[in-house]
Amino acid sequence: MSRAARTLFVWSFYLLGLGIILVVVPNFLLALFGLPTTEEVWVRVVGVLVLILAYYSLSSARQEDRDYFGWSVPARASVILFFIAFVLLRLAPPPLILFGLVDLAGAAWTWQALRSEGTHA
Repeated sequence: MSRAARTLFVWSFYLLGLGIILVVVPNFLLALFGLPTTEEVWVRVVGVLVLILAYYSLSSARQEDRDYFGWSVPARASVILFFIAFVLLRLAPPPLILFGLVDLAGAAWTWQALRSEGTHA
């Protein structure tokens, strides 16, 4: 497995854990980050979407899909911008930015791995 594939492989397990939490015990995570708890289904829907992204990331890692690796970098890096905007617009509490930082760090790790392997994202 290439270095870039390994970054997506590891990333897929982060997403898997996050998705399971959002589907099974979403209020635990919401309360942890100062968000109001809810009985609405939407947070669980987001969890399902995160699980699908985990599947895509794991599959791309196993298939060495370098195109996907490259596409994932700007998409994952952009999450921080949206989360900062949500906080600035007072739609979410500041701890949400921590999730964006995790996405940014993962994107940077993949970008660095692609660069070291001679592929640019």
